[in-house]
Amino acid sequence: MGAGKSTIGRLLSTELDLPFYDSDKVIEERAGANIPWIFDVEGEVGFRERETQAIADLTAQDNIILATGGGAVLKPENRKYLSERGSVIYLKTSVELQIERTRRDKNRPLLQTEDPTRVLQKLMDIRDPLYMDVCDHVVTTDKRNPKLVVSEICRVLDI
Repeated sequence: MGAGKSTIGRLLSTELDLPFYDSDKVIEERAGANIPWIFDVEGEVGFRERETQAIADLTAQDNIILATGGGAVLKPENRKYLSERGSVIYLKTSVELQIERTRRDKNRPLLQTEDPTRVLQKLMDIRDPLYMDVCDHVVTTDKRNPKLVVSEICRVLDI
């Protein structure tokens, strides 16, 4: 959360003239409801099922830019779809910057707690090894201009 996936994805899409999809937005469009509502009604399990279907469908397309939700790597089938069907860039950022970027965002159900720093650190501890396992490249986004991050992605992908 707060690594810049959507922002950088949109910029990369423009740079490469490819369609951009944000899996969270696709889930919301399909459900006709926002993610907090899905979490409230179906829980995280229901949301993750919707997420897997969206990722399966989106990664079946060629030549797209896809930003997934931060927890997409939790399910093995998502990691399989992502790694087998495209190049995966892990946009890595510190927990401190994640807090700074997400502190006012009420659209992140997992952070609606008294101690979001603890939650983000726990999520990082669980997710970081999964991101490292599935990614082709790691690009750090901490305190970096999004356009410079896009340039680095293009360089590491040799585009």
